[in-house]
Amino acid sequence: MTKLSLRAVQKLTCKKRDAWWTVFLVDPVATRMLIVLARFRFITPNRVTWAALFIGLASAGFFLKGDTRSLIIGAALYHLSFILDCIDGKLARLKGNGTVFGGWLDYVFDRIRVLFCALALMGGQFLRTDDERYLLAALVVVFLDMLRYVDALQIYKMRMSMRTKIEKVTQEREESERAALGSPADAEGEQLVFMEDLLRDNPGARAEILREEAGAANVVDLHEQFRGQFPWYTRVRRAMLHTRIRPHLISGIEFQMFIFIIGPLIGQILWATVVSAALLMLFELVIMYKFWLSTRDFTRVMEELSPAPATVGTIAPQLHRGRHRRAAQEALLADERYGVPEAADDPGFQPYPQPNVTPHGHDLPQQHDGLSAIPRPNDGTKRFPAYGTVPAAERPGASGTWENSR
Repeated sequence: MTKLSLRAVQKLTCKKRDAWWTVFLVDPVATRMLIVLARFRFITPNRVTWAALFIGLASAGFFLKGDTRSLIIGAALYHLSFILDCIDGKLARLKGNGTVFGGWLDYVFDRIRVLFCALALMGGQFLRTDDERYLLAALVVVFLDMLRYVDALQIYKMRMSMRTKIEKVTQEREESERAALGSPADAEGEQLVFMEDLLRDNPGARAEILREEAGAANVVDLHEQFRGQFPWYTRVRRAMLHTRIRPHLISGIEFQMFIFIIGPLIGQILWATVVSAALLMLFELVIMYKFWLSTRDFTRVMEELSPAPATVGTIAPQLHRGRHRRAAQEALLADERYGVPEAADDPGFQPYPQPNVTPHGHDLPQQHDGLSAIPRPNDGTKRFPAYGTVPAAERPGASGTWENSR
């Protein structure tokens, strides 16, 4: 392999924007190590990823011991593990032998390393101090780490989905316009450009200038509301990008470094966890708010490209006041297949007979002086009606028998 200079390696492998911890404390070491490791063919990005995992698990073992010396060694090993975790991607970009499986492996091993180190660090301190707050801190670290990366992946997925929908609607509109004008179907239309791509390729330029150069009608800006509410953000972002530092100052990287390196080195693990967790949540809320504004910009762009009908968002007229039910009944009755049945259609039909209900106890006749209780018939031919409903002439005699009562 041709010997490369340090500047060439940095230009080929370092990202245009990265976390400030990576820019200042990782890249200066990682690029120099990369020059040496790239000479050996047996060193592949996936093997570097495995090495980063094993060193991270070794740091977890020292964290579990909990004493000051072990915490310092664990912090140093964790930083070395993170450097190797950055080298695997740089090596893949330098040699061009990166794979999809390698990207997945890198992501999964990162989560495993954070999980084991968080449990070991907080568990070791709990065993030494018997302070239950360390157990809660372990749960907070694992939860926030998963929240950060899951949220980042989901937001990225939704942004790509919004871009795809805009491109699809734009293409369909251009095809319909060409069909209306009689233009050939293979004629090239105006190219659609997203403002975030222009700003990424031209970090020092202003959004207004880029819009004019690309053509205002062809530029889609999904962050227009955010820049309108925070005009200073563009200036700060442009100033920070000169040093390759992204505006997202507290990300998952800084969150891990504060807990697994700064906290053990200064002996304030709980305070480092609380401060880093609060800062991470603050920046995550800003990202969520920015994404919410981006969805509103997306809705506006979609309405401009494909206006919705006037009836969208309103209740259909037939659904007011149950008219849909009456209409369905009227349609059913008007159907000749379901005509109203006549009495002669089924002469054999007889109404269902009323059940022979036994009267309740309070409806039975009461005993009076000189009269015995009136027995119920045993043959089942006729039941005695409720007391008070039989005319006096038909009431039973003094003997109280059923036959005399007739």
